[in-house]
Amino acid sequence: MTCIASRNPGNNLMKQKQLLPHVRDEDKGFSVGKLLAQRHRADPQIEDPQRVSPNSMRVDTVCFFLFVVGELLLLSSMIFLLPVVCGCPERCRCHSPSNFVDCSRQGLAEVPSDLPPQTLTLHLQDNQIRQLPASAFKSVPQLTTLNLYNNSLSNLTSGVFHGLQHLRVLNLTQNSLHSLESRLFHSLPQLRELDLSSNNISHLPTSLGEPWENLTVFAIQQNQLQQLDRALLESMPRVRHLFLKDNLWKCNCHLLSLKLWLETFIYKGGITDSIICASPDTWKGKDLLKIPHELYQPCPFPSPDLQSSQVQQLGAAHRAVPRPPESHSSGERDHWGCEIKPKPRPANLRHAVATIVIAGVVCGIVCLMMLAAAIYGCTYAAITAQYHGGRLAQINEPAKTEGKELFDSSTA
Repeated sequence: MTCIASRNPGNNLMKQKQLLPHVRDEDKGFSVGKLLAQRHRADPQIEDPQRVSPNSMRVDTVCFFLFVVGELLLLSSMIFLLPVVCGCPERCRCHSPSNFVDCSRQGLAEVPSDLPPQTLTLHLQDNQIRQLPASAFKSVPQLTTLNLYNNSLSNLTSGVFHGLQHLRVLNLTQNSLHSLESRLFHSLPQLRELDLSSNNISHLPTSLGEPWENLTVFAIQQNQLQQLDRALLESMPRVRHLFLKDNLWKCNCHLLSLKLWLETFIYKGGITDSIICASPDTWKGKDLLKIPHELYQPCPFPSPDLQSSQVQQLGAAHRAVPRPPESHSSGERDHWGCEIKPKPRPANLRHAVATIVIAGVVCGIVCLMMLAAAIYGCTYAAITAQYHGGRLAQINEPAKTEGKELFDSSTA
């Protein structure tokens, strides 16, 4: 306030005008400057408006210097605190408007620990990450897209994705994964796209967590799979794109349920690629979906001797299982002693519809042929009867004439 008042001479001018006597505008020969000069001679403490004192100039200079220094300090503090506020790792590139962090192609061996908490998209592809600890992404709970393409991951612990409740896209392509734990993706309820292509996965469990109500894309091509349990696919009720090619598929009786599920999946509008059989030699190189399911034999059940040996080997583990008491009814004893029966083979809807159509066409053709045969037979019979009737009439007419002549001659 002191600096502003000293640099505004208008305030002093107004003060000095108030000290002047009343001067009329029509008074000639007088001016404000002259009156101020006269007043200044009478009272030297009144400041001359046409003259600035050295003290006032010194105050203005000091105020300006302090203003410049304050601005420089504010700017330097903003430059210093900007990386701290943004929280962008040293070897990454951050785009604040879209909350996108790109740490790709940096030779990283682990996930950066100072990721911005508001990150939505994180790219870690083309690095050298070999292992992910539990809750590796707890600092980015809002993450929706995670790209781990082309790293060296060989194993994933069950809690590695803990806390990612909003994750929708997960790319684990081109790593060194051999297997997956059953509850690996349990903490990803919003997952929509999962890509596990180009790994060394040889087995998938029947379940990878809770049913994936939102999963629409599942890719597992270019791995070492020989079989795939149908129960895993049934836990994805909304999947629309399924990629399974370039695996070591063993097209035997165990893959029949997958074939039937895929046929129903395609019939409902799903999109999938070809499944080329790698074994046995009978079906090697052929598409699984083009092999008639009638050619598959049901899987044999283990013999009673094998079952008894397995029971003896696992007897210690099953000692805690209660046995049915002898006093139970015969129906309950039969329930405990019943044998496992094979499941009935599920009907193929597409084949059933095709069979009905073909049967209808064949029946229609047969009916038309029978009708044509009946018309032909009736026509042929009528023509034959007419022909034979004319011949008989021609033969009988001379005989009647001869008989009449003989009758007349005898009468005469």
